[in-house]
Amino acid sequence: MMQAIGLIETRGLTPALEALDAMCKAANVRLASFKRVGSGLVTVIVEGDVASVAAAVEAGAAAYQKTGGQLVASNVIPRPHPDLARMLL
Repeated sequence: MMQAIGLIETRGLTPALEALDAMCKAANVRLASFKRVGSGLVTVIVEGDVASVAAAVEAGAAAYQKTGGQLVASNVIPRPHPDLARMLL
């Protein structure tokens, strides 16, 4: 069971990639999933320990701005229920 998952959703692929790069550089997290939701929305999901995921999401939420993109949402879910983790990943 994973300790935490972090999600960042942006409008556009480039801001999502910029956020993902910042997330992976800022903390010890692993890319769990990368989803194109539709209507230009892209969701990046990382996993790791709670502190690392929180730091990564904070870094990613700040980094997308370099691209002029739009941050739609960001969230950290500590100790996700196994059913939720299975659904997202």
